[in-house]
Amino acid sequence: MSSLRAASILAGFAGLTLPLMPVQAGLVRFAPNLARRLPHWYHRRVCGLIGVRLEIEGAVVRDRPVLLVANHTSWLDIPVLSAVAPVSFVAKKEVAGWPGVAALARLQRTVFVDRERRSAVGNTAGDIVRRLVAGDAIVLFAEGTSSDGNRVLPFRTSLFAAAKPSAGVPAEGGAGSDAVVQTVAIAYTRLHGVPISRADRSLVGWYGDMDLPPHAWALLKAGPIDARIVIGAPQPLDSFDDRKALARHSEDEVRSNVIRSLRGLPAGTPICAVRPSQGPAPVRRRRADQERSKRMV
Repeated sequence: MSSLRAASILAGFAGLTLPLMPVQAGLVRFAPNLARRLPHWYHRRVCGLIGVRLEIEGAVVRDRPVLLVANHTSWLDIPVLSAVAPVSFVAKKEVAGWPGVAALARLQRTVFVDRERRSAVGNTAGDIVRRLVAGDAIVLFAEGTSSDGNRVLPFRTSLFAAAKPSAGVPAEGGAGSDAVVQTVAIAYTRLHGVPISRADRSLVGWYGDMDLPPHAWALLKAGPIDARIVIGAPQPLDSFDDRKALARHSEDEVRSNVIRSLRGLPAGTPICAVRPSQGPAPVRRRRADQERSKRMV
């Protein structure tokens, strides 16, 4: 039965996706406002097909540009976040070469970044600023890779340059005084209504050397999944002195909300989310994690 479930989901996914791809391509070119909204409608249906049940705390602002800073656990984060609000993503350059995935990413107007070149990262920050000016909601997976879902990795600061224009972006191209940042904490909490244990969370988490097709197949076979999404209050981008301050704020808030969700604690429960030490041992672990995990979508 589990294989039949997965096959049915894939058939439904193809039947929904293939006819809409040329429609979205036309909207991207001729109707940008509709091109923002169709993926939101589409991914809500995808989550329904997969059996992802969303529990959402908070809301993404719709009346101003917003940078959404999120943790990253799985490829499943893409439809989940897209079902929450009309968004586009920042993704690593390699995603642009993945068969199938690349086409869908471009249709959702993804911003691609080459993490190996500092100058390219700076250019991407300029792209993010320009998209914010245009009124887009941009999702930044600030860990720079995916985790096992049991923790939040230290946030990288380089792409937080969107907090204020880089030297190469004209003043009038800045994000503007009305642009805000919101944190988004994603946690996958239940499978078939039963809490997912720490050991079993790798069923959802896609990280390290995991291959996408077998991981996706196993997840589609597994059954209905509950995802809890906690969206932080909007904070003006101009209220942060620099990108490091923005990164610290975002990391602390996301980590607190992920811990609360994984522990099943109600909203508002105080959490002491201690940021990882920057001593030698944690630094070595972080570097090892980054070498093992090259997944960012």
